[in-house]
Amino acid sequence: MISRKTLRAAAAVVAVGTITLTACSSGGGGGSKSSDAKGGKLSDQAQVSVGTAADSQGPAKAVEGAKAGGTVKDIERDDFEHLDPAQVYTNTGSNFSQLITRGLTGYKQEGSKVTLVGDLATDAGKPSDGGKTWTFTLKDGVKWENGEAITSADVKHSIERTFAPFITQGASYVQQWLTNQDYRKAYEGPYGGKHLDNVIAQDPKTIVFKFDKPHADFNYAMAMTTYAVVSEKGDTKEEYDKKPLSSGPYKIVDRVTDKTLTLERNTNWDAKTDPIRNAYPDKWNFEFGFQAIPATDKLIAADKGEDQTTMSFYASTAGDRLQKVLGDASLKDRLVKGNSPYADYYWINNKRITNQKVREALIQAWPLQQIRQTEGGPDTGDYSRSLLNPTVAGFQETDVWGKIAKPEGDPDKAKALLKEAGAENQKIVYAYNNTPKQQQISVVIESALKKAGFDVVIKPIDTKTWYDEISKVDKEIDVFWGGWGADWPTGATVLPVLFDGRTIADGSQNYSNFNDPEINAEIDRIMALSDSAEQNKAWGALDKKILEKAPAIPGITNKFYILHGSKIGGAEYDPLGQIISPNKVFLKP
Repeated sequence: MISRKTLRAAAAVVAVGTITLTACSSGGGGGSKSSDAKGGKLSDQAQVSVGTAADSQGPAKAVEGAKAGGTVKDIERDDFEHLDPAQVYTNTGSNFSQLITRGLTGYKQEGSKVTLVGDLATDAGKPSDGGKTWTFTLKDGVKWENGEAITSADVKHSIERTFAPFITQGASYVQQWLTNQDYRKAYEGPYGGKHLDNVIAQDPKTIVFKFDKPHADFNYAMAMTTYAVVSEKGDTKEEYDKKPLSSGPYKIVDRVTDKTLTLERNTNWDAKTDPIRNAYPDKWNFEFGFQAIPATDKLIAADKGEDQTTMSFYASTAGDRLQKVLGDASLKDRLVKGNSPYADYYWINNKRITNQKVREALIQAWPLQQIRQTEGGPDTGDYSRSLLNPTVAGFQETDVWGKIAKPEGDPDKAKALLKEAGAENQKIVYAYNNTPKQQQISVVIESALKKAGFDVVIKPIDTKTWYDEISKVDKEIDVFWGGWGADWPTGATVLPVLFDGRTIADGSQNYSNFNDPEINAEIDRIMALSDSAEQNKAWGALDKKILEKAPAIPGITNKFYILHGSKIGGAEYDPLGQIISPNKVFLKP
């Protein structure tokens, strides 16, 4: 039995050099643009490189005009699903974790330049034995919020606990690399007294990882929040998800789940050890429960009182307000823009919809144009040209099912396919993330599918448990939305993760339960290629092959627009996470 994330763990070897992510301009022609006629800061290209030991030294470069002090108010729709870093695998959770957790490596951003550097480590790691061994040395002066030193024993423990049965979310790359089998069966974590021999706390400051195979991209993996450091002495197992011990510049002082969360300075964080975080505010107050329109309206009016110091990590401008925001010159300096590194899909549950003709009928009926219009119109994003986002190496523009030519859907063609399949009046359960906007979109989808001859049942799912629900194998839903962003900008962290049938299990990202032996074999062949250019080309070709099997419907590659209060400075778009980074935020006088 192959682990649920076997090929997720077999990510492509990323060369120790520079990766350029070029976002697609409006219209999807593959070009890029650096500004917008209506103003605002547009991030559309990120260059990711591996830094040196000098790049890994703190403190972080000062932001011009920034001063320490004050309280930032952050408003979001949902509370953070997990605080235990081992359980964090979303851009929102990872972004928040920047404030309270640190890992061996991390990303330092300066405009469009993104550098992988040592965070707790003195550098981005030293490979040896052809990439089979990696060694990291911890910096002097790195401490937990209680003043105790962060040691290599903490790092070893942090990796071992990702195997524990109560860790049900998070990435699984490193676990798989360390065991080369179903990691859940290979090891159950450190709590019973057993430990991994190939994760070695050589001395209090030196941690060594040994693999059977080369993993030249291991230092990228260690930048993921899943592998951030957890205190061995302070580990409370399941309870750690409620109040983790901080290694970052802030610590949790109060939390009312789904309502508020308050952070204050961690006085044992030393800026001299941190090349990534400036940590200018004294305090962060988070409030949850803000839907898109109220959040946008609040940020539009953020020019007096407390609203001046209000921002959001991810409350993107509501589609209903987008034209107003883009057309208001007074908002220009408070508007951050970017092109999404994520791809959106409407997954078709292949375990329930086994007839490919029925899946093709769903694709033909799908009302992409109406969905985009409901979201806010063309400015919200472009119709997806493939399963890969244009930022991913290997992207090839394609339109297997003619959705770009006819985005409004073709009900007549859908009806013909249903008749051919002997599945007229096929029942379809469409599930949606229960927000006001998705409620509107569900009405659009229901209407289009009924027009195409489907019997439609609409099923709302709570926003906080959305990904938990859709990652179940035996889910009683047929079609549903989901987004995905590459963990590294290659097809190896997209197509194997989402479409390898051997990974199907509760909690996996093969949301569509797609399992095709031909595709599985091709994934293995591509993963074995040693030439990165050849591999990237092969991912693009596989993208088309998978699309031809009709496992999912490519959605809309979104654009990102977000406002902040007039006294918020340093609100920088993170081009890898489609979110506003907290690392340089400060309060203007």
